[in-house]
Amino acid sequence: MHFDVLFNDFTAYTAGGLVYGAIYALIALGYTMVYGVLQLINFAHSEVFMFGTYAMAWVFVLLHGTEQVQWGLGRAAPILLVSLVAAMLVSGAVALLLERVAYRPLLKKGAPKLICLISAIGASFALSEAMGLRDRFAGWVGLDGKLDNYVSNARNLYANPVDIKPHTFFTVGGYHVSDIDVVIIVAALLMMVALVFFVDKTKFGRGIRAVAQDPESATLMGVNSTRVIQVTFLVGGLMAGAAAMLYMLKIGTTRPNIGFLFGVKAFTAAVMGGIGNLRGALLGGLILGVVENWGSAVFGSDWKDVVSFVLLILILLVRPSGILGEALGKARA
Repeated sequence: MHFDVLFNDFTAYTAGGLVYGAIYALIALGYTMVYGVLQLINFAHSEVFMFGTYAMAWVFVLLHGTEQVQWGLGRAAPILLVSLVAAMLVSGAVALLLERVAYRPLLKKGAPKLICLISAIGASFALSEAMGLRDRFAGWVGLDGKLDNYVSNARNLYANPVDIKPHTFFTVGGYHVSDIDVVIIVAALLMMVALVFFVDKTKFGRGIRAVAQDPESATLMGVNSTRVIQVTFLVGGLMAGAAAMLYMLKIGTTRPNIGFLFGVKAFTAAVMGGIGNLRGALLGGLILGVVENWGSAVFGSDWKDVVSFVLLILILLVRPSGILGEALGKARA
């Protein structure tokens, strides 16, 4: 164990953990939204996030080209805004497709939740493999030449052609907090506030809470449960798309199976905070990001994931409903 490493760079490991935790939290919101309404775990949500990372990188290829360059955040800001919209739209569209193909037919037939869970797992693998075979799809329609910049080396690591270089924004305890770190944390907090406002104050939000609390009574009161479920998947997808853009801003590379580990981490964050609770997803994500960073300092980077899941087990042993543990249907402003 190397506690001295953590103590010497405590601020650095904490700040770095908050950045990753913010990304986990945004992805976790999708798990929380779907579970709160349907009492189901959407295991294909990780691939919704993965599609968003590719959308972000491809926007840079489309607007900039494939030349590898290094830009500052200010210069990249216009394309980043476009890529944010693109990533959210693509992830939202994939989430709606999942709802339509993998969930709605089963829900209409009253299928057991286990069957829906299996369907989600199958959809997860299908989406991941589809991205890994994008070169084949382009070849079938004769566009592999024109789309080479987007489909070549389909299963390999795909890097954003623009490497966004961080610059020190301010210094805390000897740690240089970069402008990218600030953007990621602030963006995650603002999106969380906007989502809480949407769920607590808008008509669709009231419908989501009504269906989450009592689906039968909500239907009798005139709430269109099918539309509510669609909106729930869409909102979760939009949050995953935003997380994808922030992830690419920080890391800059992606691959077809990138969603697996981040999806598991985000699911862990959702359960840790209290799955079904929006604020719990944010809290769980931030705690997970910080603690796993501390663990990598003490035990080594190879133990980073072990620390995350041991923390989950410990929290569930003490508080099975999670840290906050409030259902979406009982959420209050």
